[in-house]
Amino acid sequence: MIEVEGLQRRFAQGRGRRARVVQAVADARFVAADGRITGLLGSNGAGKTTTLRMVAALVAPDAGRVVVDGIQVAQRPAAALARLGVLSDARGLYPRLTARENIVYFARLHGLTEAAAQQRAQTLAETLELQPLLDRRTEGFSQGERMKTALARALVHDPPNIILDEPTNGLDVMATRALRRALRRLRDEEGKCIVFSTHVMQEVQRLCDHVVIMAAGRTVAEGSVAELCARARTDDFEQAFVQLAFAPGAASPSPLQAVPEAR
Repeated sequence: MIEVEGLQRRFAQGRGRRARVVQAVADARFVAADGRITGLLGSNGAGKTTTLRMVAALVAPDAGRVVVDGIQVAQRPAAALARLGVLSDARGLYPRLTARENIVYFARLHGLTEAAAQQRAQTLAETLELQPLLDRRTEGFSQGERMKTALARALVHDPPNIILDEPTNGLDVMATRALRRALRRLRDEEGKCIVFSTHVMQEVQRLCDHVVIMAAGRTVAEGSVAELCARARTDDFEQAFVQLAFAPGAASPSPLQAVPEAR
């Protein structure tokens, strides 16, 4: 389980007199339960990626906290990260290594023995439909093939919680369908807590058990697709999103957004 409470994060932009402080996340909050796929839905710039980076301890929050399976990330980051599998993109694979060698290498970094690493690579290949790719060099892989290999690498230490930042970006229809099947299997058969960000309505409707809508760095609504449609009084989920994310005041900038940096 992942609990996010009142996260805030500001970033400085520019230099000198033109320097400004932008509030990337003003108040992100949600609970992602085990055995459930939770989607962070929002337009570009809504704060989804920054929120997930704070969950994964890649960026420190200015305020608020993240708790992973009862562990506060700020206090015990190594213990929390051991319970997280993080996939931010499909880059970073070693092109001269095969998919199997990439997965086994990261398994050894996580402390698995050679035998356990090989077994884990085989298990993940079955779960993620990677068998035909296992002994091919990743150089020349398609975007979908790289994504599946990178996901296997993120899952190699069998974490109970999985974080994915817009995982279907650049994937074709068949690769997207394969990824959906893999995520459903991880949820249904292994009870994983899965959180992923997206701005694609169809992905949310087809995959998510729980949806968190973000706008201007804030959580503005959450619930199932049906619950959000009922709240917006419409059967069209896209229309429900627009009404909830861009209602008067929902997406207005925080008072701290784009203010001159103190000198």
